Amino acid sequence: MAIRGKVLEINISETKGVIKTPITEGNFLEDFGLEDDAHAGKWHRQVSLLGVESIDKMKAMGVEDLEYGSFAENITTEGIVLYELPVGTKLKIGDTIQEVTQIGKECHTGCAIAQKVGKCVMPKEGIFTKVLKGGKVKVGDIIEEIE
Repeated sequence: MAIRGKVLEINISETKGVIKTPITEGNFLEDFGLEDDAHAGKWHRQVSLLGVESIDKMKAMGVEDLEYGSFAENITTEGIVLYELPVGTKLKIGDTIQEVTQIGKECHTGCAIAQKVGKCVMPKEGIFTKVLKGGKVKVGDIIEEIE
């Protein structure tokens, strides 16, 4: 296992397309995602991740008032270039094991993030995972790439 990064924040929302709110610990359910989150379900985009480095790019472009969760990511990370991970990569995050299923996405029309921010980094730099092994993830947990 190689240490690749860490969890800066866990974010949750009851509806899709809105800025998420932070929680200190999330319960991630096997083959479902973050418990009580709008994006959880039996599909390939159960959990969304975005690096603080991507958020910082937007800040450098003059976008103000950005916080973790502004791009509706479930897990805000640091120290790992998420969008360079190949689909199929397995990550140990806290007690969970998650598999990268998609890099980027098409933003949906009327998205609160695009309306507030004007531009979104999720389409190119956000990633999605499926929960292979459930468990707790909390702020400060290490993210490791596993074989």
